[in-house]
Amino acid sequence: MNSIAASELIINNRGAIYHVNCRPEEIANTIITVGDPDRVKEVSKYFDKIEFTNQHREFVTHTGYIGNKRISVTSTGIGPDNIDIVLNELDALVNIDFETRTIKENLTSLNIIRVGTSGSLQKEIPVDSFVASTHGLGLDNLLNFYLHSNNEEEKQVLHAFNTHTQLHQGVTAPYINGASMQLLKEFVHNFHQGITVTCPGFYGPQGRVLRMGLTQPLLIDRLTSFNFGAHRISNFEMETSAIYGMGKILGHHCLSLSAIVANRISREFSKDGNAAVENLIKQTLSIISSSI
Repeated sequence: MNSIAASELIINNRGAIYHVNCRPEEIANTIITVGDPDRVKEVSKYFDKIEFTNQHREFVTHTGYIGNKRISVTSTGIGPDNIDIVLNELDALVNIDFETRTIKENLTSLNIIRVGTSGSLQKEIPVDSFVASTHGLGLDNLLNFYLHSNNEEEKQVLHAFNTHTQLHQGVTAPYINGASMQLLKEFVHNFHQGITVTCPGFYGPQGRVLRMGLTQPLLIDRLTSFNFGAHRISNFEMETSAIYGMGKILGHHCLSLSAIVANRISREFSKDGNAAVENLIKQTLSIISSSI
């Protein structure tokens, strides 16, 4: 098997992959991703023991234990472009031999769980509640740079979405992928479920108007009103579709969990978003340490 060139797989002087700055032994097989680098310590403060702490730019990783369960938490920064970096590098840490620069014969499937914030697109999903994403629907185009495929249900949902929103007519090429059912089934109690739309920005791509006009002024209404059978769009943010799409291609189990800090329909914003995130972190860690 051909080795991967130094320009394609960048390994630093201490044998760590470039952006995430971790060596293979420094990450666990269950990984929580958070956007904010400062949120890493808000997760790892609940660890009984911390083995490794690494940082490079916005990428901070802590690995440790809750009881006998080994967990890593790593920050991605905001947006699907950063997810492209983090998912590729986490996969490389477990599935590429750094000595020979070749893909391992026996591949490892990681559990990757995003814990983040999000805006609700349904009035009945209030601020400070939680959403577990059944699907990630991308408006960001990232996955269109990779070879990927959909099952029949995903194809039907995507076709219905394109017909309803017409966003594929010159604005973007939407894509969709489902969550890991293995993980999703553990996050039912206290969680709303629905399709999460991932946007390539916070303002115009999420229908916010400050000083620039929008090409899609009806975006919020079109997303909120979409449904296909039992499927509807529950919320939107900036990472889920990239995690789900890349995770599926690479063979990992992925789930996105969101604390709702804004309701775009009722126009409410959480009075204490940090408390909502803290509650989500505690519930997520409890489930991971006992069930995953």
